[in-house]
Amino acid sequence: MAPLFHALKKKDWAEAVIAHTGQHYDLNMSDVFFHDRGLLPEPDLHLGAGSGSHAQQTGQVMIAYEKVLIEERPDIVIVVGEVNSTVAATLAAVKLGIKVAHLEAGLRSFDRTMPEEINRLETDTLADMLWTPSPDGDENLIREGTDPDKICRVGNIMIDSLEMLRDRIEHQNVHHEIGFKKRGYCLVTLHRPSNVDAPEILGSLCDLLERISQKSPLVFPVHPRTLKNLEQNNLISQLKSAEGIRLLEPLNYIRFMSLVFNCRFVITDSGGIQEETTHPGIPCLTLRPNTERPVTIEQGSNKLCRPDELESEVKNLFKDNIKQYRQIELWDGKTADRVVDSVKSLLNVSG
Repeated sequence: MAPLFHALKKKDWAEAVIAHTGQHYDLNMSDVFFHDRGLLPEPDLHLGAGSGSHAQQTGQVMIAYEKVLIEERPDIVIVVGEVNSTVAATLAAVKLGIKVAHLEAGLRSFDRTMPEEINRLETDTLADMLWTPSPDGDENLIREGTDPDKICRVGNIMIDSLEMLRDRIEHQNVHHEIGFKKRGYCLVTLHRPSNVDAPEILGSLCDLLERISQKSPLVFPVHPRTLKNLEQNNLISQLKSAEGIRLLEPLNYIRFMSLVFNCRFVITDSGGIQEETTHPGIPCLTLRPNTERPVTIEQGSNKLCRPDELESEVKNLFKDNIKQYRQIELWDGKTADRVVDSVKSLLNVSG
């Protein structure tokens, strides 16, 4: 949201209000974005949703946000991505007759076992304006019967964030701080329930990472969900004792992207990291059977793989030189400006 907030702030016709729902409540996973290096100002609203099941989180955000909407009556609510807060804010606003625009619309994994996929489908069905990042987003929405007038391809807002902070990222050199050379390590992130919630799957992935670490050092910032499951299943000691694995606490965006920029390749199950590696051309192995970002595979540096394929794919990356990848259209750091133009049109702002 940061690039869009700053772009709107420059306009005399716009007053942007930031609502922090509290869904991501770990300090390093949320609040640090507001406190670190002025990326965003302190949120205007704290809804305090906190943890809970999907239904509890969604309900808590809806209840708290509805009160705000009734009092403030904004002209438009902008929601981003695919988390529970996205669909909760959309439902609350639409039921009050307030316009909703969805940034990162049209993405589909076609896997309804993923909670995020349900959130995407609901949000895109209800929103008044759908801002897509790539052609596949447009195609998915058209296939689902969406009115083409509601669809506007604006590009990838994540790349705006990356470009906005590129200088700071490149000056961090976190890999040197933790004792690694440039391209001398692999970066790992895991947090999807399908990978970290079942003890047998998580245990198998720990074995895989331990074996891979014998060929290349692994740097692994551990997501709170993953850490909890590692500790509950007595797996954390296996990773801590592996000579080639360095476990870190979650990192803020700038420090994390510093590790991305300087690694040999990434192993992940994240959606956003598939995009953030494609832009600078860092090879990425995504431990998922599907992706809502197929453009990162078709034009970028991303490749899907199953756990039983991971070791062989890693070997292939060591054999290949780093390849050059095509830049994806509209992933140019100017998405926020195109969104602002769309907001102006949607609200019929003159001048």
